[in-house]
Amino acid sequence: MEYNVKKLALISGVSGRTLRYYDQIGLLKPARINSSGYRIYGQKEVDLLQQILFYRELEVSLEDIKKIVSDPTFDQTEALKSHYQLLAQKRARLDKLMATVKGTIASIEGGIPMQDKDKFAAFKEKLIEENEKKYGEEIRSKYGDKTIDSSNAKLRGMSEEDFKAMNDLGEEIMVLLKKAYEKGDPASVSAQEIAAKHKQWLMYSWGSYSKEAHAGLAEMYVADERFTAFYDKAAEGATEFLRDAILIYLGMEK
Repeated sequence: MEYNVKKLALISGVSGRTLRYYDQIGLLKPARINSSGYRIYGQKEVDLLQQILFYRELEVSLEDIKKIVSDPTFDQTEALKSHYQLLAQKRARLDKLMATVKGTIASIEGGIPMQDKDKFAAFKEKLIEENEKKYGEEIRSKYGDKTIDSSNAKLRGMSEEDFKAMNDLGEEIMVLLKKAYEKGDPASVSAQEIAAKHKQWLMYSWGSYSKEAHAGLAEMYVADERFTAFYDKAAEGATEFLRDAILIYLGMEK
């Protein structure tokens, strides 16, 4: 079965403009161009479009999707299995969020009491899921499944007050990091205050603390571009500055 842009747009729900854009960026090229100049898509392209839409549903960028599907080792069956698992996790999270909303409505309208910790359960699960998706492989490899599972369990059991305090402290660290970085001295009082607050922030989710683990995490921030991209939102180079401040704070500077 072959499709032109109009027909493929009709069966897929993707607009013709989007299909043309995918062609333009080299993400989804048509199988051929017919004598009338129309783009023609075959079964291979239809299957690839399905993969693209799965990845988009999982909020993967077009740039990353292109890298994934153009990889010579790309396995469609394995990709589908991965999609299924991730979508199941997403559905479970949405089910919890819906249950939270339903419970909140019942609490407001019917006077049915709702535990404060239950009000934030779905949001904690979302945070855990996002962390696992972004950094799970690296941090589990470095610290082990037992440590990460323990950290996730502590986060799930966190009170409303602590959950809010942890998020507020994370935001405060970013603000302070930008200001301290402008001074350029990781040994400064302001930089050392950030390192101390970073330890405090970690302890909301860490079951136990060691200087070695803290230093290792700081080094990972610099080594892993995803961590670097996060902290460099404060200022370009802020991640290395934070790493240096933490190592000085721990008495482990190079």
